[in-house]
Amino acid sequence: MIESLPTVNAILNSLSFLFLVVGRIFIGRGEVAKHRASMIGALVASVLFLTSYLVYHANAGATRFAAPPVLRAVYLVILTSHTLLAIVIVPLVLATLWRAVRVQFERHQRLARWTWPLWLYVSATGVIIYLILYVLFPQYAQRG
Repeated sequence: MIESLPTVNAILNSLSFLFLVVGRIFIGRGEVAKHRASMIGALVASVLFLTSYLVYHANAGATRFAAPPVLRAVYLVILTSHTLLAIVIVPLVLATLWRAVRVQFERHQRLARWTWPLWLYVSATGVIIYLILYVLFPQYAQRG
């Protein structure tokens, strides 16, 4: 069960990414209700991801990527940017959501211009990290 969580996490990050893209398309068309539903979908997928991620790492520990230096450097750049922005995105998402709930749409839109691309990046790089560790180069992933 625990060993399947990285795949579940990648699926949840992919869903978040898709909901974010679709939500942006809907708001661009002025379809506010569909935008709201898509963004709630992205939020739910992200919360489920975070929960699953924490459960996995509490039980499986960290994974070290012992690849050749160039590949490891690329991975570490992606991982570092992903991790730092994942920390930043949580309060940004909450503040953006709060402004929408409070019907402060001008303030919501101003903040969403920053939140959306960062959230999209975090979701996409989460999937990329999964692909590197579990699909493309699993021989270099040392768990535990």
